[in-house]
Amino acid sequence: MSFTIAIDGPAAAGKGTISKAVASHFGFAHLDTGLLYRAVGARTLDGTDPIEAAKALVAEDLEADNLRSPEVAQAASKVAVIAEVRASLIDFQRAFARRSGGAVLDGRDIGTVICPNAEAKLFVTASAEVRAERRYLELSDKDIDISREQVLADVKERDARDMERAEAPLKPAADAVVIDTSSLAIDAAVAKAIAAIKARRET
Repeated sequence: MSFTIAIDGPAAAGKGTISKAVASHFGFAHLDTGLLYRAVGARTLDGTDPIEAAKALVAEDLEADNLRSPEVAQAASKVAVIAEVRASLIDFQRAFARRSGGAVLDGRDIGTVICPNAEAKLFVTASAEVRAERRYLELSDKDIDISREQVLADVKERDARDMERAEAPLKPAADAVVIDTSSLAIDAAVAKAIAAIKARRET
């Protein structure tokens, strides 16, 4: 049988780490839907039309090495406001969500748009400053030369674009459990997520 877990939240809140841990705990398949938009964004940096890139997307595109770069992240945020791009990627996500054996999807509109009937919904968040510091350390580990100030500016810019877009804005679903990771260790955040999902499975 299928059981869908929708996990949304802004960049660097910890939703990817939590999603992978949750999927592993329950033995479910996992999809980072942000990679779909990053893959489309990466193609646009080469001059490809974003709508064409979305329509032509294949699973192999999600394995490209450059999908975690700041340039691709910004490109992903820009293509994500295009209604035709989002529409092209919806079927892929919904089919994954209803696969047998259970699925965890993380992104920005999973609980509100992609899987409004998901059996469990979480919204993982943290302050912009905490998220920027996490992203800065992550980029520094990859020897990407960028200042803390620039990372914070990028995070705030992306938040504004994601929350204010007309098409599928970033916001918690009405029935989502909100987990603020600003002062939570990752183990504690994962435990909180698993407890919330178990509670939904038992109702």
